[in-house]
Amino acid sequence: MSVVTLADSKEDEKAVVLKVKAEGELKRRLASLGLRKHSDIKVKAYSLSKSTIEVEVGTSLIALRCEEAKEIEVKIV
Repeated sequence: MSVVTLADSKEDEKAVVLKVKAEGELKRRLASLGLRKHSDIKVKAYSLSKSTIEVEVGTSLIALRCEEAKEIEVKIV
């Protein structure tokens, strides 16, 4: 079980959020989408240019920019 950023995760990997390093509005937005400490997530897909990540959080699918995903530390399970 390794610790990486969400941006470094591979497709179909399941992970648990360890830390959200973002601040301010971005941190509030991520929390409102369900991305907070101890959340179970799954990386579903990357865009062709690898600039966007589709992530499953609970029953929701959300899209994050890779720059935003770099602010989320996860543990691969």
